[in-house]
Formats: sequence, structure tokens, C-alpha cells
Amino acid sequence: MNYGAVVNDSVNGQVLAEAACGGTPLAALPDKLPRHVAIIMDGNGRWAEAKNLTRSEGHRAGTSAARAAVEECLDIGIAELTLYTFSRENWTRPAREVRFLFRLLTDFINKELPVLEKRGVRLLLIGETAELPLYARKALDRACLRTRSNARMALTLALNYSGREDIARACRLYMQSGAPASALDPDALARLLYTAGRPDPDLIIRTGGEKRLSNFLLYQAAYSELYFCDALWPDFTPADLHAALRDYACRTRRYGGAGGHSGHGNPQPPAAAGMLLSGGC
Repeated sequence: MNYGAVVNDSVNGQVLAEAACGGTPLAALPDKLPRHVAIIMDGNGRWAEAKNLTRSEGHRAGTSAARAAVEECLDIGIAELTLYTFSRENWTRPAREVRFLFRLLTDFINKELPVLEKRGVRLLLIGETAELPLYARKALDRACLRTRSNARMALTLALNYSGREDIARACRLYMQSGAPASALDPDALARLLYTAGRPDPDLIIRTGGEKRLSNFLLYQAAYSELYFCDALWPDFTPADLHAALRDYACRTRRYGGAGGHSGHGNPQPPAAAGMLLSGGC
């Protein structure tokens, strides 16, 4: 399996390739691992087509990969995991496929809720969840409520999410507040995003061989490290996750400056905390 990893240099746009840290055990890199990992889970449909299966079977296989990723992040000690679960653009898919996706999501949440409770995982949602089917909203709201006191790991599902809409919505909320335009700065805007009060992703992983963000956390990804993996999402394993984390641990994060910080060290002050604004919880 071939892995590609790219880091965006904000000064000149040059793409820099950095070598992975060989087979270094993650246990030897505790201070260099990301606090927040976000994953664009791409490739369910192509995986199914390659095996002469239906797209629905590909999505079902993808839930197993999601479950394994959550378990592995818990075991490693990742504090925040965000999964790009359903984008606003996904509504353009055939209605039958969309209905299956929400039934699958509902079944997944109901089945995994006892595990999330037992293992200390807090479920959060970002996106326009008010537009989701009622049965899915009820299952998600119930899971958010029952896990709200958990503190071992925050698992955020991006549902009916659009990075551009996230920014536009924050601007509308700011305008509605009556605050002067001159007071609008990056921190003020961040307080109105769906992710208000949560840390920006340190590492964004995309599976499936594509190399783009696809409207995912556009504002929040300003200084995220990007890692692109050829594995289709149902084939993404804990070993693939380890490879991405080792690669991240070897990188030097400069944040536009001349110095550098390995791993998750972030010299920038965190955005001011605020309420998590979403259609859910």
C-alpha cells in the first residue's frame, strides 16, 4: 500500500513531502501525537464496485472501519476525533442511497451507544442536523444527551456539514448580533462556527487516494497537517492509522514562522471558547 502525505506551506504554496518515522512505536511518541484527528472517510462506493457489491454494502463495511478507528484512537489516547459522515453535497446522491445511509447511521448509533458510554466517549454533532430525518435526529440527540458527561474522548460527527456554509452562517450570526464590522476578527468568527470551543484539527486524514478537503472544516484546517492515504475507507485499518500518526509525529509545524514545533505543539493561542453551535448537541 502506498501512502502520500502533504503539508501546505502557507508562505509559497509549495508542497513538501516528509518521510514517515519508520516503524517507531506510537508509545515512544506520546508528546508528538495530535490532540485532534479528523478523517474524511472516502471510498465506500468504489470499494463495493471493485468487489461487485452494492454501494449499500460498501457503506455498511465502512461502519466497521469507523468503529475500528474510534476504538484505536481511544486506545492511543487521541482526545478529539471528527468524522466527516455526511456532507450537504451528499443529498445529490440517489434518494434510496441517502435513506439507507441514515438508517445505517441510526442503527450504528443505537448499537454503539452502550460502548460509547462505557468507554467515556462524548458524542458531538456539527452541521445542519435539523434537516436530517426525524428518526435519525432522535437517535443522535439521545446519544449526545447520554454521553454529555464523558471526558475520555470527544467524537464529533459532521452531518449535513459544509465548510463554506459554516463560515457563511458564522458571518450571518455575527451580523445579527449587531456588533460592529470593525470588531470582526478571526477569533470572533471562530466563536460562531459549529466547532466553537473545540480545538482545530491537528491532523486531517483522507482515505481513497483523493487529495482534497471537499468542503470539510475549511476555516479550522488553516494549519492542519494533511495526510492522504490510498486505502479505500472500508480497508482502512489501525495499522494505516498508526502510519498516519507516525508521519505526523515527524513533521515540523511552523505556523508561518521560521521556527518549528514537532508533533502537536501549537504556539498559537487557542480560539476563545464558546457554545458548540449545531443543529444537534
